[in-house]
Amino acid sequence: MEAGALVRSRKEIGAYYLAGYAVECALKACIAKATKRHEFPPKSDYVRKLYSHNLEELLRIAGLEKQLEADSRANPDLAINWGVVKSWNEESRYMNSGLKGRDLYPAINGPNGILLWIKQRW
Repeated sequence: MEAGALVRSRKEIGAYYLAGYAVECALKACIAKATKRHEFPPKSDYVRKLYSHNLEELLRIAGLEKQLEADSRANPDLAINWGVVKSWNEESRYMNSGLKGRDLYPAINGPNGILLWIKQRW
């Protein structure tokens, strides 16, 4: 993943931004997988939520919220990683959240990483 290259190059803001988008895209892939061909979205507010960058909302729409809760109880490291990842948003590159790419990247792609967890479900 390119975010890892950015971390290694000490491009922390870019790594943070890009790593978060990887999780967003993974969650949207899970949502797409659950969507039937030619299915018409039920309500316009649902469609707006799909275009959201809110990782917690996308996790819920993907139907993975309860599974993450259960897996997090069994694996505290997964819970810690989700705690780091869920605060990401698309405005991250403009704000100083205190977190950097070196914080987010391992929470996504390291052992018990959130992206790896999501990939097992799409």
